Amino acid sequence: MTNLEKYNNAFIENFEVTEDQLPGLKYQDVEAWDSVGHMGLIASLEEAFDIMMDTDDIIDFGSYEKGKEILAKDAYGVKIG
Repeated sequence: MTNLEKYNNAFIENFEVTEDQLPGLKYQDVEAWDSVGHMGLIASLEEAFDIMMDTDDIIDFGSYEKGKEILAKDAYGVKIG
């Protein structure tokens, strides 16, 4: 499974959205992406990529696109297509 597939699956499974809905998806755009859903997403991503995210990055993770930027940081080194 590619990093993009792992990343997308975390969103799809946590928020019950389709892959078509991912581009442009932002925090609270869907009912499931509330504060509890956000922590579920972070936990899924940490497990999928074997990382521990910093609190500031968790707070800053406000959209599908922003998440890709955060994971690409040197601290995590997760490149997503």
